[in-house]
Order: sequence, then C-alpha cells, then structure tokens
Amino acid sequence: MIPALSVVIIGRNEGERLKRCIQSVQHMNSPFALSQVEIIYVDSDSNDNSCEIAHGLGAKVLSVKPERPAAAIGRNAGWRAARFPFVLFLDGDTLLHPDFVKTAYEVLRTENDVAVVFGHRREMYPNASIYQRALDLDWLYPLGDVAFCGGDALMRRDVLKQVDGYNPNLIAGEEPEMCQRIRAAGYRVRHIDHPMTLHDLAITHAWQYWRRAVRTGHAYAEVSNLLRDSKHPLWQADAQRNWRNFTIWSGLFLIALITSIVGMTLWPWAIFLLFFLTMSLRTSWKNRWRSENKVTLFWYGIHSQWQHVPIAIGQINYYWQSFKGKRQQLIEYK
Repeated sequence: MIPALSVVIIGRNEGERLKRCIQSVQHMNSPFALSQVEIIYVDSDSNDNSCEIAHGLGAKVLSVKPERPAAAIGRNAGWRAARFPFVLFLDGDTLLHPDFVKTAYEVLRTENDVAVVFGHRREMYPNASIYQRALDLDWLYPLGDVAFCGGDALMRRDVLKQVDGYNPNLIAGEEPEMCQRIRAAGYRVRHIDHPMTLHDLAITHAWQYWRRAVRTGHAYAEVSNLLRDSKHPLWQADAQRNWRNFTIWSGLFLIALITSIVGMTLWPWAIFLLFFLTMSLRTSWKNRWRSENKVTLFWYGIHSQWQHVPIAIGQINYYWQSFKGKRQQLIEYK
C-alpha cells in the first residue's frame, strides 16, 4: 500500500483564502487514494469564520490560542495530530499546484535521506502593488540540495518527530531553523524545479511592507544567534551584511543632510539619490536571472537596497528586547 498523506494548513482570519486553499488540496492529482489523505486546519485564534469554512469542507479543525502566537505552534499542533507518514505543510493564503505532491513524493520515495521537498512558491497577484511585484522575486531559490525551505513543503513525519518539530519560541524563521536540525541529523532538504504554490501576500501599503521587513530582521538576529555554535549555522553573513549596508546608507544620508544644510544646497541629496539609484540598478542587473521584465527588475533593485533599513531596525529591536529580558510578540503585516 502506498503511504498516505496528511496536509497541515495553518492560518488566522484567512476567510475565503482558506476556502480556496483547501479546495486546491482536494483537487490535486494525488498519488494517494482519497481515503489516504487527511486535511488538518490549525487556526490561530481567528475572529472570522475560518474554522467554520474548514469544517464545512471536511477538514479536521484544531485551534491554538498561545499567549505568544507563532506559526511554529500551529505547525507543531498539526503534524503531531497527523495520522500519516508524510506531511504537507501549507499556509492558509496559498493555492497548491495540482501536480506538486505527486512529483515531490517521488523524490521522498526514491531517496531515503531526503526529508524535505519543496518547489516554487510565487505570488498569486504580483501586479497588485509594487511591493508584491518585487517580493515575488524573493521566492526564487537555488535548486537542488539547499539549507532550508519556507512554510510550504512536503516532509517525513518520522523526521519531524526525531527533531521535535519547529521551535515554538520563534516568531519568524522557524522553517530555516528546523531545517538546520534536520540536516544535522543526516538528512537533506531538496528544492525541485516544479511549481508548488501560489501565495497571496496581500501587501498593498508601505506599512505592511515595512513590518514584514522588520520581521525578517528579527528572524535574522534571533536565528543567527541561536544557531551560532551549531553544526549548521545560519544567517550570520546575512545579518552582518545587513548591518554593513544599513551603516553605509545611514552614513550617506547624514552626510547629505549635514552638507545640504551647511551649504544651503540640494546637490548633496541629488548625489545621494543618484548613488542609491545606481546601486539599485546594479542589483537589478545582477538579478536579471529572476525575471525578463525590466520594470519588475527595477523595483526589485529598489527593494533590495531599501529593505536594509527596516531589516536593521528588526535586528535592533531583537537585541533591545533581549537586553530588557523580553520576547517580541508576533509581528503581523496583514
């Protein structure tokens, strides 16, 4: 008999997005019989009708109401309640590609040391805003054996049990952190060249973009510190690169501000903006493999330079909270 599949979907106030997500699972071209697939929805204290939607579509519904909400808590509740040996994790704001599970399962079936398989996640509405247009390209990762996956992935339940799942103390970066423990246990994480999910970031305002980047900075700082002395350290270089770029941009900004005030001229600002634009175009050129659309690449270049500011603020906030002996609550952006 072919081993069976548990699908764990997490969400909070997903509403119609959750309905579409569950239906995409139900309509997939599965290598498993219908009776061998269970859908588990883990709700994080929604105040809409998400639980009713999931129950109405035949999903098993679990609710978690932790004092300090985190996606890791929902995912842990899901896989621990799962009955079957393979677990597909999805976020409630995604749509599953109909053929992903079939392709990903074949990798797990033939390669026993591969514990995690994921494919391409892309934005459902990349043109809804300039933020989503740029962030869509951030989902592109190298193929093959990689260091970590994102929130959507097919995993072996016995390996999840072996590493005790996700770290419930992390409000962000929980998948990369767990993947390092999976790799330390002798398993591999595989990124396959196949569509996996469409995602709805729903970022249409600057403050949403800002908060998401702040959350990224918090994850950089917390996870890099947590794994600093482990077998597979992670994000030390990314965190340091962010500090360096933030220092450079902050310094240039202050120089432009002071010289423009002293000299009573706008030329320092013109030079500052020209340099920022030049560096953004340089980043666009280096990432031309991500897209053939020049306008999209331009916005991606702007995003790649500007995001150093909120990411650094996220890092600063993590260290400040740690200094005070406190832990950051969940940073939501939608």
